[in-house]
Amino acid sequence: MPAGPIYAQYQIIHYNGGKVENKTAHVVTEKPLTVFLNHNELSTLICSPVGLEELVVGFLLSEGLVRQRSDIKDIRCNEEEGLLWIETTQPVQTSNFLRRHIASCCGKGRAGLYFINDARQVQPVESDWQLEAGKIIGLMEAMEERADSFRLTGGVHSASLADESGVIVYYEDIGRHNAVDKVLGYTVLNEVITNNKCLLLSGRVASEILIKAVRGNIPIILSRAAPTELALDLAEELNVCIVGFVRGDRFNVYTHPEKIIF
Repeated sequence: MPAGPIYAQYQIIHYNGGKVENKTAHVVTEKPLTVFLNHNELSTLICSPVGLEELVVGFLLSEGLVRQRSDIKDIRCNEEEGLLWIETTQPVQTSNFLRRHIASCCGKGRAGLYFINDARQVQPVESDWQLEAGKIIGLMEAMEERADSFRLTGGVHSASLADESGVIVYYEDIGRHNAVDKVLGYTVLNEVITNNKCLLLSGRVASEILIKAVRGNIPIILSRAAPTELALDLAEELNVCIVGFVRGDRFNVYTHPEKIIF
């Protein structure tokens, strides 16, 4: 579980209705993290400086470069210098790293997002798990109760993993993709079974977020915001239930409603 603030204090001049005063504002922190995979520089991530190991492992899972804890041989992080080294037990192919294109999906003529660096492409989530509708509101409220940095700064996104009993892990980050990757990295490093869990989000459900959930074998996504059309098309194909606009005592179920028990 991440700990410590991801923001700093900053002296500002505040203007309100003609009145000017000096104030202290809380401002989110962002730092670069350069990732070395098997001794080769892979990427530099701009992120909030907590949960860095989880971030990188989740990032590699999202890109199809690792699948499980046993794929990882060693992780070392120098937080002060913003460097992280990760070694895998087997060589990984990165020549087509991050190359994506839109193409026909699953032979049904729908738009799909193919990951060229994964010969297997993206497989549907393997899960028949169902979540009670009455639990959805409470889970979102539980995530929002943890959003201290957002309340102070208004500058971070939230992501959580939960089941019927409540929130299991929670992360905030300046990037919504980063927040999700941290959750996924936590599941890999702690070998959490995910096909009976849901992913909670503060932001919209775009296709990249949907693919991350599929990579993590998570069958249900709950979000305070809206999904995109491509995310919904992919969710239908890949056995993911998307629930959006979870606010107050209401929400919308967009895909695979059979996963929600009303």
